Amino acid sequence: MSRLVLILGDQLSEDIAALAKADKASDVVVMAEVRDEGTYVRHHPKKIAVVLAAMRKFAKRLRDAGWTVDYTTLDDPDNAGSIVGELLRRAEERGASEVIATEPGEWRLIDKLRYAPLKVQICDDDRFVASHAMFQGWAEGRKALRMEYFYREMRRKTGFLMDGDDPAGGQWNFDHDNRKPAPDDIKTPGPMTFEPDQTTRAVLDLVASEFGDHFGDLEPFDFATDRAGALQALAHFVEHALPCFGDYQDAMLDGEPYLYHAVLSPYINIGLLSPREVCQAVQDAYDAGDVPINAAEGFIRQIIGWREYVRGIYFLEGRDYTDRNVLGHSRDLPDLYWGAETKMRCLRQAVAQTKARAYAHHIQRLMVTGNFALLAGVDPAQVHEWYLAVYADAFEWVEAPNTVGMSQFADGGVIASKPYVSSGAYINRMSDHCKQCSYKVTKKTGEGACPFNLLYWDFLTRHRERFENNPRMGNMYRTWDRMDEDRRKAVLSDAKRFLKRLDAGEVV
Repeated sequence: MSRLVLILGDQLSEDIAALAKADKASDVVVMAEVRDEGTYVRHHPKKIAVVLAAMRKFAKRLRDAGWTVDYTTLDDPDNAGSIVGELLRRAEERGASEVIATEPGEWRLIDKLRYAPLKVQICDDDRFVASHAMFQGWAEGRKALRMEYFYREMRRKTGFLMDGDDPAGGQWNFDHDNRKPAPDDIKTPGPMTFEPDQTTRAVLDLVASEFGDHFGDLEPFDFATDRAGALQALAHFVEHALPCFGDYQDAMLDGEPYLYHAVLSPYINIGLLSPREVCQAVQDAYDAGDVPINAAEGFIRQIIGWREYVRGIYFLEGRDYTDRNVLGHSRDLPDLYWGAETKMRCLRQAVAQTKARAYAHHIQRLMVTGNFALLAGVDPAQVHEWYLAVYADAFEWVEAPNTVGMSQFADGGVIASKPYVSSGAYINRMSDHCKQCSYKVTKKTGEGACPFNLLYWDFLTRHRERFENNPRMGNMYRTWDRMDEDRRKAVLSDAKRFLKRLDAGEVV
């Protein structure tokens, strides 16, 4: 009797564990475009299109390789609408009672498979460098689970950027070299773009019809949707952008959505590229003398360090992780996150770019949209849902720790040793947004004062009991205490008025 082999939309790797366990001669691959996966949050149309087009092309690759594939399109009248529903339908058709699956990257789907009325064998997803057991072993007994120390273990395990037992360049981390603001005359190559082919065009038409009311612009669409395109995008990045990636990875500029960023995460996260081969390409460029150590190290740290670390945290912390809210924040996500007008230029730029491209780089996410939400006291569950919905690379295992932990400090410090909050000064230092903003970044109180300046101190005073003894935050509170009392009162009064206007739906 044949078994069903489930392949999800973010498991498009020919060496995926479920396929490795299966028998090509007798087992049947099941792939399905289902409404549940497009709507459990209202995903960006571009994100849905990337996944569906890549799924269709991957199914063809499997068929060409000799696999039997039962593929359900979204508009199939017999579509059951859910992953489990499709497995049950195909099991009945094929007379199968057993399913082989690779572990999904969300507790939501893991639990659906575990409680399905079928025998489901869930295989470990071995595309990652660190297994669950390895991460748990590393975490056991530690007072603090800091990424830097885990990252060093990943370097030793993989051998990337190692000189024997020592780190290449004599140190583990070159982050201090990677915080340069972009010069005014910067010219960047941008990521490689792709014209939609016939398969992708059919998906775009379908997505426009079925998900056209979701936040985000479907077209123009220029993502790769197969492994060949993803490999081209990787080669383009390594040759044209990686040499400057390290220096300017934290910079933000009007009209420059990409700078030197790779935009490879959507391809890695759905399985078209493996993390090891991406790191190997960077290692090879470094070995050839084509890129400096700070660029190579900064990029590899994001892949085998941060990416592996947040996955470990997601599964270690368990199913309730996305519900955490230690700061008790409850404000609704402001409409400006869905494109409503705002006078804050940095936020307007980040949200407009997100809407147009389903992409923003890590500093835009952490220090603009995330920073504002944290300072304003927005419910972290709503922030989490927004990030999961709007970015093409967002899958819960990677997005939730970045949002709940790193961005919103809702996990109470599992990931971050302090909340990532800043006034407008940081944004001004790392971008040119403030030069054209309606607010004045140098103004601390009164009409026209930068909202980040007001909300920064308001946040610190609201949460003083929790943070004033944090060794990384003591200087902030000492600065506040040295301020003239009238100025402190003015700051808090102005912050209160701003938040009241925000809650009322006024343009802020």
